[in-house]
Amino acid sequence: MQAKDIIKKVEDLVMPIILENNYELVETEFIKEGSNYYLRLYIDKDGGFSINDCEKVSRYLEQKLEEDDFIDKAYILEVSSPGIDRVLKKDSEYVKYKGRIVDIKLYKPIDKVKEFQGELVGLIDDKIVIIENDKELSFDKKDVAICRLAVIF
Repeated sequence: MQAKDIIKKVEDLVMPIILENNYELVETEFIKEGSNYYLRLYIDKDGGFSINDCEKVSRYLEQKLEEDDFIDKAYILEVSSPGIDRVLKKDSEYVKYKGRIVDIKLYKPIDKVKEFQGELVGLIDDKIVIIENDKELSFDKKDVAICRLAVIF
């Protein structure tokens, strides 16, 4: 079974507890790192995703995965929050986090600069738009290596 098929099946299995608890399934990964495979779920909810929430989803999913037993490789299950510096991946996240400060890293520099920080305006015509120092900047989504919420102390 390919990783994308495993991810789809895992997401189908976990959706009842996600919906029941008003969680948001942010991302699911099934990847190999070194000699280990990892099945990772990033979950969030309004007000923050706690360790108790992680445990609830993990225990639920462990039981479902054991019952179904469709993953033919040994793996490590991890359930966590995407964190305060979460990466924005879904188009809906550019709406949800409008007005927040984001850090953007580009694949190739623009005028010798690859990193930008500014207030997120949104995703407009497949361009990530921010305001940096009172100037509106836009970046083609395909040119952005990463866009994440900034952590400012």
